[in-house]
Amino acid sequence: MSEENIKQNSLKAWLLAARPKTLTGCAVPVVIGLALAYTDDQVYYDGSAFSWLAAVLCLLFAFAMQIDANFVNDFFDYVRGNDDASTRLGPLRACTQGWVTLEAMKHAIASTTVLACLVGLPLVYFGGFEMIAVGLLCVVFCFLYTTHLSYIGMGDVLVLVFFGIVPVCCTYYVQLHTVTWQVIIASVACGLVIDGLLIVNNYRDRYNDEADGKRTLVVMLGADATEWLYLALGCIACLIGLVFWANGHILAFVLPFIYLLFHTFTWIKMRRMNYGRQLNECLGETARNIFIYGLCVTIGLLLL
Repeated sequence: MSEENIKQNSLKAWLLAARPKTLTGCAVPVVIGLALAYTDDQVYYDGSAFSWLAAVLCLLFAFAMQIDANFVNDFFDYVRGNDDASTRLGPLRACTQGWVTLEAMKHAIASTTVLACLVGLPLVYFGGFEMIAVGLLCVVFCFLYTTHLSYIGMGDVLVLVFFGIVPVCCTYYVQLHTVTWQVIIASVACGLVIDGLLIVNNYRDRYNDEADGKRTLVVMLGADATEWLYLALGCIACLIGLVFWANGHILAFVLPFIYLLFHTFTWIKMRRMNYGRQLNECLGETARNIFIYGLCVTIGLLLL
């Protein structure tokens, strides 16, 4: 999509602000949670417990929350002065470029927050009133991440929790009203894989973040340690996949090594590039690798 001559507050501007490429990161944990629930439903409940309506609602809630988080990030980073167009290395942002006005973005944040809550509310029927607490936590930390927690090195913890443990476990819980230790371990592996996206993003921005007083994990660890951490996340996630094998799903353990191969190639490229806008290529590849991981795990689980 061309970023030239974009009319302010146009559909094109809003599509860029929504960052559709980021939807992979929120879809993968939900799909893995659904695959885990579906396979266990076949084994323990004779296929009678799984709800496709609940599955769709989980996905829609994840999409709405991700777009909401993107809007919040776009707005508050600009307001705080951390999105200087002249020094920014990542993809251009809507408020900074003037594609979307601040007033319009405020309304969009309010609308997507309400939309996410409305989409998620029916999940109370499937998962109980505890789903309300989960939804509220998602909304609260969506704001806290951009406004505070990402500045004190907590971003990676939130990715592990809200792109791993919460979506995988809650998606499974909505379907089968329980969570097994295998599901929890699988959710951690998923969170580690998706954290690679944040690692690359912060690795690219490490000098700008340090100058702005943003103490990301990358800033605290340094470039060399971060590079090895990126590789380790993929390796550990694949090894954690032994839980699938232990539960009778050998392919769900074996197939993700395809992801690890791509992950390693991206790591090599990341180390070679080291700094600058060229690392956006590694960011795109990491998003692709996350999709490959989710696809491999899902296929491995469904091929009973």
